[in-house]
Amino acid sequence: MSAAAAPVAIIMGSRSDWPVLRHAAEMLDRLGVAYEAKVVSAHRTPERMYSFAKGAKAAGVKVIIAAAGGAAHLPGMTASLTDLPVLGVPIESKTLKGLDSLLSIVQMPAGIPVGTLAIGEAGAKNAGIMAAKILALSDEGLAERVAAFARAQTESVAESVEDA
Repeated sequence: MSAAAAPVAIIMGSRSDWPVLRHAAEMLDRLGVAYEAKVVSAHRTPERMYSFAKGAKAAGVKVIIAAAGGAAHLPGMTASLTDLPVLGVPIESKTLKGLDSLLSIVQMPAGIPVGTLAIGEAGAKNAGIMAAKILALSDEGLAERVAAFARAQTESVAESVEDA
């Protein structure tokens, strides 16, 4: 979707995180929510991260989805620099299968919350849905689309184990 006045920012520590984060983008597309995706590394581009986090609200961002792997400081550092809600998506790592990322994101000190989701694709999809639900609190049309999405999911589950 267009980045102009996008209410959701999807940020990641590396371009290699996009194959996971694109699932958040796909959910936002499905629900009709504009987003901007960009690489903002807490370790390799700290000034970019600082500038992004400090300016996000003024730029019209309302929710930030931040993903990172390994030490996974991006969601927490971003949350420490903004009043906006930050949803953290742990990226699966080679050495610890994303457990390191999950623990890094979920262990925020009191007063610096990050809504932490599941490791990988499921977490990214749910981050997109959660961002839409947050925005839907003040957007009746979006609330209707989120509710329709939930109904469609429910209706897609068969009651029988037999093949149709």
